[in-house]
Amino acid sequence: MLEHKSQVYEAEMLRNVYCQIQVIFSGERFESVTDKLKSGVDIEVQGFIALQQGRNGQNRLVLHAENVELKT
Repeated sequence: MLEHKSQVYEAEMLRNVYCQIQVIFSGERFESVTDKLKSGVDIEVQGFIALQQGRNGQNRLVLHAENVELKT
């Protein structure tokens, strides 16, 4: 689960931005990165967002990672 927190000005007011989205890592290329991921680690993810339907029929947005960088 990827969590984003920031602040941005909109209509001359400071607003808090917060969201959580599930990230899907597919393929062997992510094995070295996923071993290092833990709560609180800063990362940059590039990919695409898609709609996924769960077994219960509920739709949700997920992020399919194409590139992941650990930030130090």
